Amino acid sequence: MKIDLTGKRAVVCGSSQGIGRAAAIQLASCGADVILIARNEESLRKVLRELPATKKQNHNFIVADFSEPAILKVKLYNFVSENPPVHILVNNTGGPKAGEAISAGTEEFVQTFSNHLICNHILVQALAEGMKKEKYGRIINIISTSVKQPLKGLGVSNTIRGAVASWSKTLAGELGQFGITVNNVLPGATKTERLFSLFKNKAQATDKSEEEVEKEWLKEIPAGRFAEPEELAYAVAFLASEYAGYINGINLPVDGGRTSCL
Repeated sequence: MKIDLTGKRAVVCGSSQGIGRAAAIQLASCGADVILIARNEESLRKVLRELPATKKQNHNFIVADFSEPAILKVKLYNFVSENPPVHILVNNTGGPKAGEAISAGTEEFVQTFSNHLICNHILVQALAEGMKKEKYGRIINIISTSVKQPLKGLGVSNTIRGAVASWSKTLAGELGQFGITVNNVLPGATKTERLFSLFKNKAQATDKSEEEVEKEWLKEIPAGRFAEPEELAYAVAFLASEYAGYINGINLPVDGGRTSCL
């Protein structure tokens, strides 16, 4: 089975680093035209140069900060009005700071809800009509295994990720008739800046070394290692392909077996 996305256009959010960057590179390697979205233009230009490209591919980027949803909306609709339809959307946004839910300020929940669910919704609304016209759409949300099993010390993240998962499942039922699927990829512990920052925060909170914290996390993973960002990107590429046309409304953990529930 070879995934061929030639002629498809993909918007990948949070694509200046980590899982988003890996997903953008993988989709481009499968032949898709990729539009990167992140807030740092310099980083976006660097990733743009890294994207595999044939003479037929045309990659681009949009500079947008998800803490400013109104500006994001304007930029998206301007882009949509001037460019061909997008077939694939990868929603991916950096997680909120760690901490217990009981200690979080209400503004943390509001800001995280906006960054994740509201901005995701803006993206879907901007791109869904084009997907309907093309009779092909793949909306893939990078969330967290916490939608199946809450993670200790990530109270705000657990709460909002669950909301995004329910929103996604609802959309899957609404958009399936148009050839559009909506699925969630749930990363486990993946080698990104986010993971290493969690190690650091946990170490500071428990008076342990970061190495000790890392070993404790590894003990919980049957595979005995952390994921590479590229392994998440492979799941994204499959869900974006024609082979996944009958897969809709699912949560796909990519976690080395760490999640203990079904």
